[in-house]
Amino acid sequence: MLKAIQVLGCSSGFISQRLKKPHSGNGFSLISSKTSYNSTPKSLSFRVIRMFSTPSQSNSDAPSSSSSSVAVHLAGNVRKIKFCQWCGGPAKHEIPDGEEKIRAICTLCGKIAYQNPKMVVGCLIEHDRKILLCKRNIEPSFGLWTLPAGYLEIGESAAEGAIRETWEEAGAEVEVICPFAQLDIPLIGQTYVIFLAKLKKPQFSPGPESSECCLFELDDIPFDSLAFSSIFVTLNLYIEDVKSGKVKFHYGTINKRLGTGPSDIRAFTLDYHLQV
Repeated sequence: MLKAIQVLGCSSGFISQRLKKPHSGNGFSLISSKTSYNSTPKSLSFRVIRMFSTPSQSNSDAPSSSSSSVAVHLAGNVRKIKFCQWCGGPAKHEIPDGEEKIRAICTLCGKIAYQNPKMVVGCLIEHDRKILLCKRNIEPSFGLWTLPAGYLEIGESAAEGAIRETWEEAGAEVEVICPFAQLDIPLIGQTYVIFLAKLKKPQFSPGPESSECCLFELDDIPFDSLAFSSIFVTLNLYIEDVKSGKVKFHYGTINKRLGTGPSDIRAFTLDYHLQV
């Protein structure tokens, strides 16, 4: 039986992409895995794409499961919750009345442990047409390059968190210019919010979580040694914008391939890409 799935994609050429290294050169080509695209960017331009699949046409990036198991996946890895955070009682895993997803429910007090995505905030720092990157001194992705970013804390705005993370990881004081990208990663329950920023002073130094900090020319960005798919996408979008002559705001969903780790930065598709 055919199943129709609606995917919202932008017509800019970064629709639901697999990013692949070309046969020659240091750059990366953006190759659509789902549809052809128009090479001319348009502001807030999108279309609906219908994809069809049958049981015999399995997709290696998607789980071959029923709708109920998909609901379990969307609820997060709830089975890691063994005990109640309130009373310490053992948890059972089932679908509560009136809901559609499996939850961890305390067998003693009856409270439900809801899992919510975490927000990661960071800065894409421009200075003399260069971008500031930090080499990670911690796992995951130890020794790989990233934008200064980390989890948002209670009591701070996204911009405040991005400024704080930049100071902690790169020893840099920055001024936020504007939001650049929001990238959702449903598989791991994270949303990245990246701001364009500039240095208040041309000074930076690695913090405890970084072993190096360096300004890179766009042509010298170490795409073979980036830490995460979110950073890979963000930097490619920025380079596309610079080449087009207009930096835009981007929203997209990074669908990571099941079974891959954080350092498998190309194992994804970029869906629902909008740019303004």
